[in-house]
Amino acid sequence: MQLSVNGKQLDIGNSLKEHIEREMPIIVEKYFANPTDADVTVSKEGADFRTDITVHVGKGIVVQGHACSADPYAAFDEAAEHMGKRLRRYKRRLRDHHRDRSQKDGLLQAAQYVLAAEDETEPLGDDHAEPEQPVVVAEMQTQIETLSVGEAVMRMDLASLPALMFRNRAHGGLNMIYLRNDGNIGWVDPRSEGS
Repeated sequence: MQLSVNGKQLDIGNSLKEHIEREMPIIVEKYFANPTDADVTVSKEGADFRTDITVHVGKGIVVQGHACSADPYAAFDEAAEHMGKRLRRYKRRLRDHHRDRSQKDGLLQAAQYVLAAEDETEPLGDDHAEPEQPVVVAEMQTQIETLSVGEAVMRMDLASLPALMFRNRAHGGLNMIYLRNDGNIGWVDPRSEGS
């Protein structure tokens, strides 16, 4: 496993780097024999330290964990434990992910764009000022995989994503799942009335 340990605007020091390099292979290789790569980033967030871990355990399968703590060692250990729990939860399903497929499912390429805020043509008075609108930013190419709904939920949970679009294996249409405010998973399955 190729491991990258970085400090974001922070010198992490040899001791913490050695701790991370010693612990990461133990945690990941406990569940997967051949993970491809891992990236650990330690940064300062206010008075706390934040650790973000990203591990690629297979083609298109990313596991993420993050944590904040007053101590950088505790932040890493907590993030690694969070990631380990996810790996443990989905270990069997991840190993069997490609085994049951009789045919290779195609990937759909999707182009994404950056949408800039519209120009203001009419000035508003100070009492009618609109809140600043965020700019939508995304990668230019994304692969939309063919998955079952259960596999999509697993991928979303592993990668700590708020939403995931996928091609539904049952009927071939595009679907989206998302994390609802109440903590449950929402599923959008737009089908035409004729189907």
